[in-house]
Amino acid sequence: MRLSLTRPVAAFASLAALVSPVFAEPILQSNSLNSCQENSLFSASLFKVVFTPNNETANVDIVAVSSVQGNVTFDVEVSAYGFPIIKQKVSPCDLGLAGLCPMTAGKIPLNFNLPVTGDALKQVPGIAYNFPDLDATVKVLFTMTDGPEAGNSVACVEADISNGKTVDLLGVKWATAIVAGLALTSSAVMSGLGHYNAASHVAANALSLFGYFQAQAMLGLTGVPLPPVVMSWTQDFQWSVGIIRLEFMQDIFTWYQRATGGTPATLFDSLTTVSVQVEKRSLDFIEAGLSLAKRSVAMMPRSIAEPLGQAMKRDLMRRANIETSSGSYIVYGIQRVAFRAGIESTNLFLTCLVFFCLLVIFVSLAVAAFKGACEMAVKNKMMDSDKFLDFRNGWLTVLKGILFRLTLIGFPSMSIMCLWEFTQGDSAALMVLAVFFLLGMTATLCWAAFKVIMIARRSIVMHNNPAYILFSDPQALNKWGFLYVQFRASAYYFILPYLGYLGLKAMFIAFAQHSGTVQAVGFLIIEAGALIAASVLRPWMDKSTNSFNIAICAINFVNSIFLMIFTEVFNQPRLVTGVVGVVLWIANASFALVLLLMLIVTTIIVIFRDNPDGRYTYMADDRTSFMKSQTHLTTTTELDALAATARGGKEGFNKGMDLDDDAESITSDSLRRQTERLGVPSAHSNNSYNNQGYSNRPQSPANPSMPFFPADGPRSPPRYQDSGSMRAPSPFDGGSPPYRNLNNSPGPGAFRQQNNASPSPWQRGAGYD
Repeated sequence: MRLSLTRPVAAFASLAALVSPVFAEPILQSNSLNSCQENSLFSASLFKVVFTPNNETANVDIVAVSSVQGNVTFDVEVSAYGFPIIKQKVSPCDLGLAGLCPMTAGKIPLNFNLPVTGDALKQVPGIAYNFPDLDATVKVLFTMTDGPEAGNSVACVEADISNGKTVDLLGVKWATAIVAGLALTSSAVMSGLGHYNAASHVAANALSLFGYFQAQAMLGLTGVPLPPVVMSWTQDFQWSVGIIRLEFMQDIFTWYQRATGGTPATLFDSLTTVSVQVEKRSLDFIEAGLSLAKRSVAMMPRSIAEPLGQAMKRDLMRRANIETSSGSYIVYGIQRVAFRAGIESTNLFLTCLVFFCLLVIFVSLAVAAFKGACEMAVKNKMMDSDKFLDFRNGWLTVLKGILFRLTLIGFPSMSIMCLWEFTQGDSAALMVLAVFFLLGMTATLCWAAFKVIMIARRSIVMHNNPAYILFSDPQALNKWGFLYVQFRASAYYFILPYLGYLGLKAMFIAFAQHSGTVQAVGFLIIEAGALIAASVLRPWMDKSTNSFNIAICAINFVNSIFLMIFTEVFNQPRLVTGVVGVVLWIANASFALVLLLMLIVTTIIVIFRDNPDGRYTYMADDRTSFMKSQTHLTTTTELDALAATARGGKEGFNKGMDLDDDAESITSDSLRRQTERLGVPSAHSNNSYNNQGYSNRPQSPANPSMPFFPADGPRSPPRYQDSGSMRAPSPFDGGSPPYRNLNNSPGPGAFRQQNNASPSPWQRGAGYD
């Protein structure tokens, strides 16, 4: 039985919405009309429908392009999350509008208000006005009723609808950004105060959380068709990859691109006259939208049609803004994110690049300002002179480490945007910038990773422990520590797999925009490998940090499975796709909330605790003993004097410009030269003691013939010949087995004769009066 004329139109209009929080009253609206059939003979360059149930009116504004001639009927189907709600058959002749009964070829502009009766309103469920990012669709099939095509469908259009409610909220973006920023800042402050153990834990969790935010943003950057709630959820985290809109910046970027020979996009300038389809499907659906243009090309001579067709497809793959034959635009993948952020797709690369540079500049100025503020406070006796002493003495080295860490944070974003810019070619200047930043950042991080590996291997050779030099040298710790401090000492190499993980994801996102299935398969393999590696190797510093990161890897793997489902390679019902989208949103929102609360609580406890380091157990790699601040040690003994000299004559850091990496490390030849100038033989030249079991170790300044750190020291496995002795041997105890042969004397008398000097404080402490 046919219903009244207003019902199917009301169903079409009342289930249409684009997210618009400006409206306080319930609304449903749609801003685009999409083609859903090959060789569709009806399309619209402009389509705007707004339904307000309070005044029972639907405003319709359409500029349609029709190739249909004759009488037709409309088969209207309304579905939510793939589940059919309403099915109606309507004759357009009942509308009384010119051009629809019968339909004629050409452009058909329509702008009218349609009253909606109370019976039609009852067909719309109440939840349709309140559930965020409603995934509902109205599909209309045009069926001919006369002529040779009678009974056949000649056109199909559909409109995606929503209710004005969304999870793409500005408050979520600010909250996540502030929490991550404050956690990183608090870890830097605690490190400056000497609480290295607590600072490394907070920094590791904050960086892992920031990486999770970037992983969420990467889901939205893929060309996979995403449900509306997933698009909105991932949009909340696009700030983490630098997609932030400022109006005056967009004007500058447009001018710059035009000045360097490019052609800026003007998509937002044409929104009043054309529609933009924010696709839930990728390239396959886009090609269907270009069917009219393909037919027109097919009518041309082959010598013209083939090159033109290839050029159309090549331009489709290259350029971001795709215009259909009807005059509307289609956005998907990266340009979909740009459109939802209010950024022209041709300005997206420059937007991310400039915000990364601004972040680097702002942090550098903040560090310099903090250094000046500390010096002024100490000079005016507003702060103790030993506060932030390590930072004040070596702030340039600390700044270098911070810049390296910012490079690591910005690497996922810049690698994606630089690689994507290669496929867009917006202008020659932007291509040069993409090459420079991609190669520069990649080379910088690879060089830093190489330095860490070399330092760790040197530490293993010299001390049988990679943690010794990695965490005892303040120069290495503050400059290169961003690459290894979150891992256990034996997993110092794990930064290389992590960089490879980020690089592979960036390549799949940038180069496979036209194939969502390829991206989904690539993400599934990459995330599965990451989860297996994290679960088996457990490379992070302790059990809690490993659990934190393995949980992130697990949720990323689950998201990659959902991404594969969204490609519809399994031919599942649309209801399954819609439900999976809601599950992804709820699961990730809950997981992100838990991570944020954990980080907030941990940071607050650490800040207000008298001894922040006491909250965490010491790591098995003994890094805490190596990381102890050197500024808190006294220099009253010969040993501490030697250590201070090796560090450059000033507590904590070298006074120089800190430009030569190899000359700064306490493991380098500079230490050997400095100790030789003090009259201390090099450990490498002391072969006689190497033969006695003391491998390459510095020598004592009091007695050059004795090792500074004996092989049987507290950080090495005991090799006491006297198994009954429970105490560590003393170099001044002739009865201790490891030193029984020293100077060919069993007791302290020979030691006193060899030194031929008054006893030192050590000797007095050992019983010399």
